[in-house]
Amino acid sequence: MSRRALILIEGGTHTGMPYVQAAQRLGLHPITLSADPGRYDYLAAEGCDSIRVDTHNIDVLIGECSRLQATYEIAGITSVGDLFYATVGELCRYFHLPGPNPESVAQCSDKYVQRQLLAKAGVLVPAFRLAVNAMDIEGSIAEIGLPVVVKPAVGTGSRGVRLCRNVDEVTEHAKYLLGEKQTWQSSRGILIEEFAQGPLYNALIMGNEVIGVGIALYGAPPHFVCRQMSYPAQATDNQYKRVVDLSLNCLRALGLGWGPTNVEVRWTQHGPMVIEVNPRLAGTPDPELAHLAYGLDLITEHIKLVTGQEWDLSRRQSQVTSARFLVPDCDGILDWIDGVSQAAALPGVAEVKLHIQPKTPIVRKGDSSDRIGYVIATSPDFAQTEAILQRAVDLIRWSIKPFSLQEIARLAALGTAS
Repeated sequence: MSRRALILIEGGTHTGMPYVQAAQRLGLHPITLSADPGRYDYLAAEGCDSIRVDTHNIDVLIGECSRLQATYEIAGITSVGDLFYATVGELCRYFHLPGPNPESVAQCSDKYVQRQLLAKAGVLVPAFRLAVNAMDIEGSIAEIGLPVVVKPAVGTGSRGVRLCRNVDEVTEHAKYLLGEKQTWQSSRGILIEEFAQGPLYNALIMGNEVIGVGIALYGAPPHFVCRQMSYPAQATDNQYKRVVDLSLNCLRALGLGWGPTNVEVRWTQHGPMVIEVNPRLAGTPDPELAHLAYGLDLITEHIKLVTGQEWDLSRRQSQVTSARFLVPDCDGILDWIDGVSQAAALPGVAEVKLHIQPKTPIVRKGDSSDRIGYVIATSPDFAQTEAILQRAVDLIRWSIKPFSLQEIARLAALGTAS
């Protein structure tokens, strides 16, 4: 009998390994198809199977999966991120496997198209305009007013997202985003939209069921770097219900409802307003937070769905769980970091995770990549969890040594200097 394999299209710096481990626990053999398997350290460290392949070419991926069928029974195909999720849908359709609707995912991944569909369905979203040139930018500012949020039409992790308070800032950032050297698909244009203010809630959804609603705290503008995430959110019954109802309305408007989705909602002076709908599982550490808060392993349940098994979305516990992100306040070389083991030993601390080690260069970009780690705490109530989290974070200290002139020149040559 052939081994049952789970095909993963690309991996994930933080989420990839949990998917591999969950697949193995379910008796599946995980195989990662990647344009550069060396990007994912865990593949070599854990001896995981990987194949180098052009993951941007659907025909090449079909050919590779067809070749693997000679050795394995392909039980399912998925991806840990959203960049390849439409491709996953196409592959699942080709091989008659359970998977997301590729058209729905593709239109959702374009923020401008997503905004249009939500607005057409009567879902409250920020005022928005698509801009591809200077004339569009000027017209957008005149119609929406200042300040505005300027972002790529396609992208994740708050990359390229910036609050602009005057015309000069808008012009400068728009020119930067539309530059030819950007890694995102700037050819799709940029979004200029109303600056929605208020608490930010995140609805975790599997299928058509809202698993939980969390609340996110962000650092100071002009960037949007999440500093803390907590489940469940402190909210009234009315707020919770309205966030849930609005999130489910988004699924209907966008043709979603298969597998995982997460919906970001700002509670503004006009009521709940949808900021973004992501047709995939929220990134790390949200799955870990959901596991601790509700006793529900979303990664495992997602893989069950992908491989045609019956999933179980019943909540098994109720805890308040929060993650505080470690974010440096300057660029340079991480000289040292300590207090991690002491923080991890505190009662109520579930995990302390570092993404980098000493002697690593730090170049902040004003997005999720700025975070160098996180601390997760859990307890029966919000105040206790917050106190545990603060005690743990206070124990962790680090020192960053400023870049030398030679290091600045080298980073500038690599295009990574800020």
